[in-house]
Amino acid sequence: MTDRPRMRDHERERDKDHDPEANSPVVGTTRPPLFGILGPGLITGASDDDPSGIATYSQAGAQFGYGLSWTLLLTYPLMSAVQIISARVGRTTGHGIAGILRRHYPNWLLQALVFLLVAANTINLGADLGAMADAFTLVLPGPPKWLLIGLFAGICVYTQVFLQYTRYVSVLKWLTLALFAYFAAVLTTQVDWKALGTGLFFPVLQWNKDYLTTVVAVFGTTISPYLFFWQASQEVEDIHTYPHRHRLTRAPRQGEAALHRIEVDTLVGMGFSNLVALAIVVTTAATLHKSGITDIATSAQAAEALRPIAGEFAFLIFALGIIGTGFLAVPVLAGSAAYALGEARKWPVGFSQRWQEAKAFYATVALATLVGMVMNFTSIDPIKALYWSAVINGVASVPILVTMMLIARRDDIMGQFSIGKSLTVLGWIATLLMAITVAAMAVT
Repeated sequence: MTDRPRMRDHERERDKDHDPEANSPVVGTTRPPLFGILGPGLITGASDDDPSGIATYSQAGAQFGYGLSWTLLLTYPLMSAVQIISARVGRTTGHGIAGILRRHYPNWLLQALVFLLVAANTINLGADLGAMADAFTLVLPGPPKWLLIGLFAGICVYTQVFLQYTRYVSVLKWLTLALFAYFAAVLTTQVDWKALGTGLFFPVLQWNKDYLTTVVAVFGTTISPYLFFWQASQEVEDIHTYPHRHRLTRAPRQGEAALHRIEVDTLVGMGFSNLVALAIVVTTAATLHKSGITDIATSAQAAEALRPIAGEFAFLIFALGIIGTGFLAVPVLAGSAAYALGEARKWPVGFSQRWQEAKAFYATVALATLVGMVMNFTSIDPIKALYWSAVINGVASVPILVTMMLIARRDDIMGQFSIGKSLTVLGWIATLLMAITVAAMAVT
């Protein structure tokens, strides 16, 4: 095995010169390209559209047509606020969410939330690996599913463990381009724009089990705990990667540029995420729902159902998008679990560390991926497993959101960078929404 290479001095200077915060227009220097500004927020938002999320959005479009498109309009400001708060916690304190919990909250709360997060993430990434293999066999039949799952899992583990952090992040950023497949899919279908406008802005709400369950699934898929942990931890990673950056509590003069960069990054990333989700709902509404196909269990099933209705091209780009989003989401799921567990156990953590320096962290990444992979070869129903991961995520999201909101308002933790009124209001609305979601899930 080869070591993860350390950054050389000239590489550090290069990264400093290209640091989007150092070149922020807020501090009066050269405005960096938008793609240079985008980082943790873009990757976090894009990973939210993973294969299991694609299945949820496909089911929403197939079963209710354009009728649930309003949910993505509603969740955009809420998920943006929550992710901005997550990023600010990491950038301000220099610690991830689990690290803050360990320092300021009871140990039982930390251990319970980390356990729920790791369990849900492992189940979710296992389902994503299976979906990637299913999609591949739709495009190129022949290779056995077990081989594809093992290959995809191995690629994900290798890139996380052995790629230099800056290159690894670059790979994830380029993988977000796979999501454009769903915009292309929309262009190949005949969309009822009037019905879409009605669904977005003048929805007709239904009070029945199927409708409420799907609303719960969309909310739970869009606002997920692993995204909070990942984006906060990635901000901490960037502090270690760019030499001139320091936690804001120690370098408050960096605050204006840092918060501007976080806001742009997150708003664009979450907007991109929700537009992709809307594209999936629109595509399946215009094809599957219109043709009377209303029951979709997996993302691969959604792609296969598109083939005779929308044509070979729409089917192909939809299926390839599943594989691309899987390569993006699996590392985020494994990585956020490793960050949370590592910070809770006081391990050295971070992808900027060489694997010899953070063996337990990298072992968690590999083990979570391995367990998820093995799940595909057991008698466990992947659809039921995915359902239970959604349940676990929903249950865990409420106390995590409550705790995170309390953290973000504490001056002894955030200093002068505690969140203001607008983020506070939106954050608590998101928390209340998730609490209602969990209650609805229990009832339905």
